[in-house]
Amino acid sequence: MVNRKTAKWIRKAHRYLGIFLGIQFLMWTISGMYFSWTDIDEIHGDQFKKEKPRQTAFSNLLGTEQLASEEPIQTLKLLEIANEPYYWINEANLFSAKTGNEKNGITKAEAKQVANRYMLPDLEIRDIKRIEKVDAHHEYRGRPLPAYEISYKTPQNLKAYVAIENGAFQTVRHRNWRWFDFLWMNHTMDYQGRDNFNTIILRAFSLLGLITVLSGFLLWYISSPTIRKLVKKKRK
Repeated sequence: MVNRKTAKWIRKAHRYLGIFLGIQFLMWTISGMYFSWTDIDEIHGDQFKKEKPRQTAFSNLLGTEQLASEEPIQTLKLLEIANEPYYWINEANLFSAKTGNEKNGITKAEAKQVANRYMLPDLEIRDIKRIEKVDAHHEYRGRPLPAYEISYKTPQNLKAYVAIENGAFQTVRHRNWRWFDFLWMNHTMDYQGRDNFNTIILRAFSLLGLITVLSGFLLWYISSPTIRKLVKKKRK
């Protein structure tokens, strides 16, 4: 068994580590409970979207040689924007599949039609605004810019995002998602990008947490009357 001085030092280290790490332990527990008790589909906002938008069938479309483009084609995708067909070429240029002309982004009216194609029909739009850039903490971070931010008249402060460059519907954000994002940030301790599990601060807190738990077991061992009796019997 350890002497009193060592036992006192272990108790003090355990106590102060517990105070220092307690808030983060609490955040890990609260966020873990929230994650386990919520439906991830609802967090993604599926309850605000149609099950599957119906793809319009187009005919008599132009061939690629009829487009107003001189660049070699590496990738091509047929898109529907406001009920009109467009070719998205090389993931950079948008051309009308009917006229062959290049399209320089979509309008607010077209963005509204794109959103209506994905969102439930009873949702009322409050505002549409263009966003050129976002910071690392914005709810639309990591997605194509510029984009249209479409706000709806809902208690959940619902917003949908449509990329301007090719009219692609990107995502929806609402109150529960923002809570999830905040708790996820505190859970991973990545206060910039949210998804990095290799940050120094997370590694440090994980190591200190392990030390705290082990010191707790050690305190139980050195202070347990049963263990003391067993140790005394062995010495005899």
